Amino acid sequence: MVAYVRRGGSIRAAARRLGCGMGTVYLWVRRAQGQRLDKVAWTDRPDGPRRPANHTPRMLERRVVGLRGYLRRHDALGYVGAVTIRQRLLQENIPDVPSVRTINRILRRLGVQPQKRQRWPAPPPGWYLPTVARGEAELEQIDFVEGLQLRRRGEVEVLTAISLWGKWAGAWPEKAYWHIPQMMPVLRAHWRQSGAPDFLQMDNDTRFIGSPRAPGRLGRWVRFCLKEGIVPVFTPPRETGFQASIESFNGLWQTKVWRRFRHPHLLGLQARSAAFIAAHRNHHRQAYEHAPKRDLMKRPADCVIFLRRADAHGQVSLLGRTVKVGLAWAHRLVRCELIVSKSIVNCYALRRRQPEHQPLLCRRRFVLL
Repeated sequence: MVAYVRRGGSIRAAARRLGCGMGTVYLWVRRAQGQRLDKVAWTDRPDGPRRPANHTPRMLERRVVGLRGYLRRHDALGYVGAVTIRQRLLQENIPDVPSVRTINRILRRLGVQPQKRQRWPAPPPGWYLPTVARGEAELEQIDFVEGLQLRRRGEVEVLTAISLWGKWAGAWPEKAYWHIPQMMPVLRAHWRQSGAPDFLQMDNDTRFIGSPRAPGRLGRWVRFCLKEGIVPVFTPPRETGFQASIESFNGLWQTKVWRRFRHPHLLGLQARSAAFIAAHRNHHRQAYEHAPKRDLMKRPADCVIFLRRADAHGQVSLLGRTVKVGLAWAHRLVRCELIVSKSIVNCYALRRRQPEHQPLLCRRRFVLL
């Protein structure tokens, strides 16, 4: 390109001919100015020494690494971070102590920095139920939105529902407290419109799972689900992520309905909620059409699923009773399938890293009262 420009060609023509920028042509023409082409230094190394003047001395780098090893072996606290290393260097009155960020760079460059936490990919939706994860069955989640106050009208509680694959939603605001006799006709009418799901997932609210005063008994709501042909699924207590879909929908409903408008009375709130649900269903119509088929009429179900985390002794609590899973699976997730007609509970191992691998851990006798 320099020879082309020296023969009378323009910088623009040289850049167009060689397919590079004009700045690149100008840089090399200027570097070769006044020199023979065979005498020009064509290397693209920046000017200056190979080792920058502000580079940390090798001796100090070795001292940082050695001090980290000493702290790991002999320090009472065992702290080996950059902040602790810098404090020790200051106590030794070493001149030009590097900053915390520089010490971190030294440790990283020399390969002694602790590795970052490895992030594993998230499991597929409904991974703890194999048929749901494969898209062969539909899972619906229900929950309550509590603590809402209508001005001068008292407390409002909202029963909400949404399906995992079809995004078929429902929200029913009512005064005060939802009782099971109220919930039954509402959800039965809801399922008459869309078809009943294969699984109904909920938390461990006493309205769902039953009273703790009656251990070993199925609650009224569980018996209703089994009669409708739906398998109830109870999430692990104090575990996040399993109810993510319904919690997200609860937040959406509160943002788009409750906080968006003023509601002087319950009828107005119910009308706003109904309009929002209709629009939400229409918006997700395509997802509902491609979701697993939901049957209008089903045979009674015979299974209740409990998702639990085993304690330190490898035990889980089901309906107020203790079931031993095994010490090999302590502090890990378990799917317990209670077969009502056979009085047997099957416990399967669950791992987020291997969601498709769910071996049977044990089979226990579980007689209901």
